[in-house]
Amino acid sequence: MCQMSVLVRGSDDDELVMESVTRLDVKDGGIEVATFFEEPKFVADVTVQSIDFLGGKVYLEKKKKECQGK
Repeated sequence: MCQMSVLVRGSDDDELVMESVTRLDVKDGGIEVATFFEEPKFVADVTVQSIDFLGGKVYLEKKKKECQGK
């Protein structure tokens, strides 16, 4: 079985969201991750940036705010 670590990319370093993730769902407004023994965690305003299958990591990226024109 392949379990992943989920991290949010930061400008200086990466923030660990959850380890041993068994499920990742793309939802409106963000990403939900879950493990066998913990409650699911929702991460708002992110998208999947990349998945490193060999390293067992999923990298999320914060959504860029869109500029509102006049």
